[in-house]
Amino acid sequence: MKYIIILGDGMADWPCEVLDNKTPLAYANIPNMDRIARVGRSGMLKTVKDGFEPGSDIANLSVLGYDPALYYTGRGPLEAVSMGVDLATDEIAYRCNLVMVEEGVMHDFSAGHITSEEGAALFASLDAALPDVSLYPGVSYRNLLVVPRGAGSETTPPHDIVDEEIAGYLPKGGDAALLAECVRVSCEVFADHPVNQKRIADGKVPATRIWPWSGGKKPQLPSFEERYGVRGAMISGVDLLNGIALCAGMDIVTVPGATGYLDTDYMAKARYAVAALETVDLVYMHVEAPDEAGHLGSAEEKVRAIERLDEAVGYILEHVDGVIALLPDHPTPIALKTHTSDPVPFAVMGMGTDDVDSYSEAAAENGSFGLMDALDFIMMLTGKQE
Repeated sequence: MKYIIILGDGMADWPCEVLDNKTPLAYANIPNMDRIARVGRSGMLKTVKDGFEPGSDIANLSVLGYDPALYYTGRGPLEAVSMGVDLATDEIAYRCNLVMVEEGVMHDFSAGHITSEEGAALFASLDAALPDVSLYPGVSYRNLLVVPRGAGSETTPPHDIVDEEIAGYLPKGGDAALLAECVRVSCEVFADHPVNQKRIADGKVPATRIWPWSGGKKPQLPSFEERYGVRGAMISGVDLLNGIALCAGMDIVTVPGATGYLDTDYMAKARYAVAALETVDLVYMHVEAPDEAGHLGSAEEKVRAIERLDEAVGYILEHVDGVIALLPDHPTPIALKTHTSDPVPFAVMGMGTDDVDSYSEAAAENGSFGLMDALDFIMMLTGKQE
């Protein structure tokens, strides 16, 4: 048996007034997603364990069957694994965004989706001014800061506080003093940096500082194949998902044109997912774009991202004979511009049928799977026990 899990990050939402009081999923033209629901079975999935923040790290770990209470150490170390950074046992890795803060307000958590090349140039200049930590440039605004002999800190994701004053969300405890010094220095280094000067001249958002968050030590995950009896592969344009997969011993499929943003090549992901099934049993195809649209607060962009993903789903339906599952990891409501822990709709083709005839939040609530815990999702699909 072959399995494809199609995960539209942040795809679930709330009804939007600009979409005739429908959610983006209910409003979008998605004949292929609807087909999965119509000929398959639907339900709702609780992807965020009580007591945890509704981040993609927590949600995707749960969907893959890894209990965050046992295995989650932070987002930073998962991304470090994907970036090839081998953490020492006493090192703490923080995800480190390039952000735009003005007059004490978080205006942009991604510095206008700064390019990887621009980010690397900024980090090269900053690295020379911060000898007590290690900096690693990543993809776009997503970077890494590693603290030797770190103690960890309580931090806040920058995408949770867009348009809010940052004073109440600065790091607390542990490494807080060191992180604050790193941020202070970044403000000085970035102020007149040529990268920012050019971005401003071009009418783009500058990166005014770094924002370290979600630090932790290197995680240890049991083998995905040993747990479920299937060999798995990950397709994603972001380091977080690839880091989770590497920790779980899954293959990484690199797709040209996979950007982790709205301009990603959806169809290329679908083609590579189908091709990967020649050598693995299960492909986890993650698409970041709907989440990015949610953080932007753009219903139009979110609908567009969902419809483009639907086209890729159509290719998969034409070429895969097996179990096909469709779901988000969490909602990213347009109204909030950040994540919530609400259960998400899922549909599965290849495991029977029910009376649901379309794919949306409201439709899935009537599905025969009912409300499931995400930790049981892979076991349900594969029929394998740990």
